[in-house]
Amino acid sequence: MKQGIMQRRGFMLALGASGLLAGCGGIIPQAPPSNLYTLSPKNTFADNLPKVDWQLVVEEPYAAGGLDTHRIPIMTNPYEVKYYAEARWAERAPRMVQTLLIESFENTGKIVAVGRQSVGLRSDFNLKSELREFQAELAEGDPLPSVRVSLASKLIGQPRQEIVAARIVEHRVKAKSTEVLAVVQAFDEALGRVLRETVQWTLRVGSRLE
Repeated sequence: MKQGIMQRRGFMLALGASGLLAGCGGIIPQAPPSNLYTLSPKNTFADNLPKVDWQLVVEEPYAAGGLDTHRIPIMTNPYEVKYYAEARWAERAPRMVQTLLIESFENTGKIVAVGRQSVGLRSDFNLKSELREFQAELAEGDPLPSVRVSLASKLIGQPRQEIVAARIVEHRVKAKSTEVLAVVQAFDEALGRVLRETVQWTLRVGSRLE
């Protein structure tokens, strides 16, 4: 008898606790869902790009902690990184840039094979890079942010792991409004210019070393 009473009490306490947790759903603050954004690879290149017979591994770019994230950064001064609320990249920024570089190389139709290290590609060259700038910047007194993208690349000859060429490509594009979508479009244009120049430079340098 006593055991039955204790079981019923335990059941009632469990019901009360579950009801309390359910009721707290409206009290505990929930993070708003993020809008996910992605950028596009490049499809148009110079007509005189050389066709090469070698294979390329594109490594994931290194990026400092403030840029190695899904969040979209904006700087209102040189010392502080903030992020757009309720907006994120679909992938971490360095991973996204790596993906777009690979797709852009493929879109040239000028290279035998290109991919990540994880696909087991036996490369003739590796492209190592550092994503040094990948943020919106809002200057004092300017109502519209500018997007700044800078990629420092090194072409590494295999199998001796020699640096055979290096280049830094940087572009800035002003957003057409303060809306997040307009800022993302400025990212797409600025990164697009960087991708195009980096891909063309890699193919031309590699063709001379082939």
